[in-house]
Amino acid sequence: MSTTVGRLGLWTLALDKQPAGRVRDLAAEIEELGFATLWVGEEFGRNVLTQAGILLGATNALTVGTGIANIYFRDPIAMAAAERALAEAHPGRFILGLGGHRVDDRPLTHLGHRVPSGGRAVATMGAYLDAMDAVPLQSPPPTVPSRRVLGALGPKMLGLAAARTDGALPYLVPVAHTRDARARLGPAALLAVEQAVVLDSDPVTARELARAHVGAYLAGGGAHVKDMRRFGFTSDELSGTPADRVVDALVAGGGRRALDAVAERVRAHFDAGADQLCLQVLTDRPDVAPIAEWRELATLAPSSRQFGAGVA
Repeated sequence: MSTTVGRLGLWTLALDKQPAGRVRDLAAEIEELGFATLWVGEEFGRNVLTQAGILLGATNALTVGTGIANIYFRDPIAMAAAERALAEAHPGRFILGLGGHRVDDRPLTHLGHRVPSGGRAVATMGAYLDAMDAVPLQSPPPTVPSRRVLGALGPKMLGLAAARTDGALPYLVPVAHTRDARARLGPAALLAVEQAVVLDSDPVTARELARAHVGAYLAGGGAHVKDMRRFGFTSDELSGTPADRVVDALVAGGGRRALDAVAERVRAHFDAGADQLCLQVLTDRPDVAPIAEWRELATLAPSSRQFGAGVA
């Protein structure tokens, strides 16, 4: 038995804003809707590993992944112990996604744990993985080892993901990145791709939501800007207000055919080599869980056979 990852999943931060009881109810409905995996991010809400435990306890078969657990928020001992406990308690249903939020290539060490490496991103992550693997854990081992993936964008981090983990969870990337990531990871690695979507039928409102989302990640340069340049996007398109071409490459949907547009983008990522698409719904109320939109997207889940079989 191994951790099962289906073709369509959800990615969200919205559960951090909900009471625990509501989180349990939403998780149960997400499972009933037919999504294979629920990925939860980490900012300054719940500890993402605690959140994963709540979600796993509220469901029976749903796979839960951290997207990502920030290595600057906890030391390797805490990360390794939590990974093992969740994998042991919920066999085959937990994926540990690791990453580290950085600003202008500087880690947010003033808000969390100062990672011992102190080097650049790839060296830091490699040292962190070494430290996790060296922890002499004494809790019962899981019957199904958990999977680890990295929130990888650039070639070097993708290379580390291929060498040291089970795959990658790229965030806010165009289809061209998926094709490149598959080539760098190899055919056997797990490639789960986050895809932002807008289901608002008003094309003007949809474009405003999409542009604001993209702009927040591109502001000030950094990894996402550097990554987009690799795929032919210019500095002029990426600086200031993101150009339409950039927004369209990173966010799917919007307008009267929003759901069809999402399905087309999902299919394009699968054709490029993705194993799973993790759909993140953008709305004008990020504090509210977008359950209505998740229900709408769920119409794609039962028909996910059109995108090919899931992976184990």
